[in-house]
Amino acid sequence: MIDEGRARPVTVGDERATLTSLLQWQRDTLMMKCAGLTAEQLRMKAVAPSGLSLLGLVRHLAEVERGWFRNIVGGEDVRGYFPKNAAGEWTEFHVEDADPAESFKVWEDTCERSRVIVAGAESLDVVGAFGEERYSLRYVLGHMIEEYARHNGHADLLREAIDGVTGE
Repeated sequence: MIDEGRARPVTVGDERATLTSLLQWQRDTLMMKCAGLTAEQLRMKAVAPSGLSLLGLVRHLAEVERGWFRNIVGGEDVRGYFPKNAAGEWTEFHVEDADPAESFKVWEDTCERSRVIVAGAESLDVVGAFGEERYSLRYVLGHMIEEYARHNGHADLLREAIDGVTGE
């Protein structure tokens, strides 16, 4: 895997620059893990018995970005991109007939909206709410880095099982 497309994180800088660059590094890592694969490979549930796929992770992380940044920090009321099906299950991981280009566009557009929200926040102490729970932007950025890092570990295993490619 080639990491030329990943923006290096800030190693000496203020807290906002450090956190946002670490989050972008994780986003770029997911994109790198998906690069060069066919639609069929992106949909592949490559590590049995898990139902995870690379495309499912992209769609899931679009939902996570939407929830934390747009709805909680930004105060928007944006409903799920991949809504519940008739059985009441969220459908971000149901990728059998999902369009990868459309899914990546949703994720990329949502990441861009997240960056705008973060850049527009007065400070990392800005607080958003989900019901009675309150979260600072600082917490949300830390949580999102963790969320991506965990799923990028999944992406490592999926990619290796799909075509043997490994890398950071």
